[in-house]
Amino acid sequence: MDKLTFNILDVFAETPMAGNQLAVFRQAETLESIVMQRIAREINFSETTFILSNEPRQGGFDVRIFTPREEVPFAGHPTLGTAFLIQREMLKRESGEIVLNLKAGQIPVSFDAQGHGWMRQMPPVFGVQHSVSSLAPVLGLETSDFDERFPIQEVSTGLPFFIVPLKTLQALKAAKLNREKYFDLVQQTEAKGILIFCPQSRQPENQISVRVFVEYYGIPEDPATGSGNGCLAGYLVKQRFFGGESIALRVEQGHEIGRPSLLLLKARETKSEIAVSVGGKCFLVARGEFTV
Repeated sequence: MDKLTFNILDVFAETPMAGNQLAVFRQAETLESIVMQRIAREINFSETTFILSNEPRQGGFDVRIFTPREEVPFAGHPTLGTAFLIQREMLKRESGEIVLNLKAGQIPVSFDAQGHGWMRQMPPVFGVQHSVSSLAPVLGLETSDFDERFPIQEVSTGLPFFIVPLKTLQALKAAKLNREKYFDLVQQTEAKGILIFCPQSRQPENQISVRVFVEYYGIPEDPATGSGNGCLAGYLVKQRFFGGESIALRVEQGHEIGRPSLLLLKARETKSEIAVSVGGKCFLVARGEFTV
């Protein structure tokens, strides 16, 4: 039997034991996909990542991302956390840009003087819009809870999400996923994750509260979702939600499940595209070995 070394991180966390947990395995190039999937299922975090080599290729490090149920082309907190681990544990430096080669493409991650990592995501792609009546029963909410000034829309920066605007923090807290109706819906759509948000927050320094439901990938509710929040950032600019062509926001997530997280969003629309960056802090909390 072989032993693999791995690290556990808290991502999008202002303090340890908050944010979204991530397991990162190194030197995983010889592992078969079925073994990576089994490990991700055993770890049972929302995602687990595998760094395939200690040396960069074509300007970046090859990385694969698995949920407990399947491999995904891109996910935010695994990208940020894996880049943090490469910087601190493999390259042994504090600053500079780390590029990850993911199935969705190359994603660059940089680190600022405040200790925040920033991933520059792919430009958002805006997909199908949906009616309030189709999402209300899925989320256990009344139609009056939705902010119908703005559309419910599928958006992707590498992994598609429903972006769903609500009016109040009370409505956001009250949402409860109906699993049967959820799976009926996502069987017909490209997006499988549902991000609900409102422009209210528990902490006065934050601007938006978010919840994300990703039962399709084996996790009922995610504590911090970089890919979904990247989609949200693009959506907010596209819809001029705050009235301008750019945003810089602090986003709360994970409070309902006891993993309070903080994500930082930046986005700006130019003539050609919307540029999206998602940031946050990471903490290395454990090291271990896994027997395969």
